[in-house]
Amino acid sequence: MTHLHEQAPAEVAAAEPDEQTAVPLKIEDWLTVIVMGLLSLITFANVLVRYFTDQSFAWTEEFSVFLMIVLALVAGSASVARNRQIRIEYFADSGPEKRQRALARFGALMVFVLFALIAVLSVRVVWDDFRFGETSPGIGVPQWWYTIWLPVLSVAIAGRALGLFIRRGRKP
Repeated sequence: MTHLHEQAPAEVAAAEPDEQTAVPLKIEDWLTVIVMGLLSLITFANVLVRYFTDQSFAWTEEFSVFLMIVLALVAGSASVARNRQIRIEYFADSGPEKRQRALARFGALMVFVLFALIAVLSVRVVWDDFRFGETSPGIGVPQWWYTIWLPVLSVAIAGRALGLFIRRGRKP
């Protein structure tokens, strides 16, 4: 039997329970399941249609790309909330506890700033798509149907980063 500090990082992550958050992490977990299920169904349906008819659904590629972007942003939100975002562990997880906490707070603050900025700037993109009546290249639906999710999910990631920043400040 190995001790917790001798286990691989993935085993340690699986062994640790999620921290208590104001907004339940189950939201991101269920959104991930739903998006993955939709991607699987769309892809499977398109394969069947291609196999039996030598045609394909025109909308599947466009919608699949959109769902993959949503999946990346939802997973990003979950990783920030769980403090599993990319970092250099040599610096982040070594040294005195006070320095580790300061680096964790700094990282969370930088993620917050980045995604708050993305949210603010992407609102302009959504507004331009709406105002100019942009349509998607594949199936011609209004482009803002897709782009509206970038500011929404960026706000979610920024909120998760802010929550992590606050939790790391409270941690003894």
